[in-house]
Amino acid sequence: MPPAGTVSTDSQTADAPATADQGAAGRPAAPAAAAPSGATPSGAAPSAAAPAAPARSVPAQAVPAPSAAAPASVPAGAVTDPREVARISAEILGLLLPHRRASDPEVHATPADFPLQLEQLADFLTTGDPVLFTLPGFPCKSPNPAKVLSHLPDEGERLSLTFLNGLCEEIGKLYEPGAQILICSDGHIFGDLIHVPDDHIDQYSDELTAMIEREGLTHLATYDLRAVLGDLPFDEKRARVHDRYAPTREELREQVMTDEETLKLYRGITRFLTEDTIGFEGSRSALQRECRRRAYGVIQRSRAWGDLIAEQHPRSFRLSIHPQKAGVLKFGIRLLEAADAWMTPWHSSVLHRPDGRWELMRSEEAARVGRLVELGGRPSHYETS
Repeated sequence: MPPAGTVSTDSQTADAPATADQGAAGRPAAPAAAAPSGATPSGAAPSAAAPAAPARSVPAQAVPAPSAAAPASVPAGAVTDPREVARISAEILGLLLPHRRASDPEVHATPADFPLQLEQLADFLTTGDPVLFTLPGFPCKSPNPAKVLSHLPDEGERLSLTFLNGLCEEIGKLYEPGAQILICSDGHIFGDLIHVPDDHIDQYSDELTAMIEREGLTHLATYDLRAVLGDLPFDEKRARVHDRYAPTREELREQVMTDEETLKLYRGITRFLTEDTIGFEGSRSALQRECRRRAYGVIQRSRAWGDLIAEQHPRSFRLSIHPQKAGVLKFGIRLLEAADAWMTPWHSSVLHRPDGRWELMRSEEAARVGRLVELGGRPSHYETS
């Protein structure tokens, strides 16, 4: 069973159209979702009309006067004026842009540079539904003790979650139905490749959910591999998701060779794996070869997880914790200030500056300039005086 506060989608199997960052075409389609009770299957003949009731004489005075046809109902909260839809959609994107994690920082992006996202927002607005963001991330803490304080969420995660919830609150001021962010924790999907045990990933995910509940972050929910494929062992779940959704290694290798963004991702993942591999017995060059091999696996699994999320939640605005170019399928989001565009709370600790700023950095670096603060008997963050 998924932990309290998670969103389970075991029964959702709606297919999503293939996109540029989804799996290759030709893989078997997911089973079709059952039709709602009383629905007519597509292509089925309609049922025969019921026999007409016998004619009955009705006194003239009992016949109601004809009335005007009722206007089509508009969902509560829906925005019907196309100009208002365009304005509010652009303003929502305007809230996100200052926090954009960009792989093209030289581009001074405006809402007009994100036509796909504007279209997605307009779809929510015209139906009156809350905007749903999906964010793969918050997998587990790095296994490198030089980077992090422990294997559990700390002040870095709390600040990041509070920031995300605050974004949803700001969207609610522009659009009454508001927004929700589904955090799709991806630790289990590649835990074996990054050498983090599944029980540590469970503890991290459970504490993340508890943190959301304690802080009253009502616009956030969590989802992880425990919510799919029932009670199968994690190794079997990983294998099934990989087989169903992941690109082949040959496909990925070709993209690394021909696509600049994929190459940047491959190099970034390789760097993380090299830094986070503890106790390797071998030469530096052997470690790099091993990490390059595992980097392909991590990217394959990450894309598989993204495709599974897109299939389960086809109507969503896709966020990413990785740097992204303007106008692509995913919008890169920066959670906290950091000198490194790739740094996240789960690869670092957080330092509280005297001017009130919070900055992500390696734990060993933060320890040289600040003092350790514990909260609830656990290490939380560093603070400078």
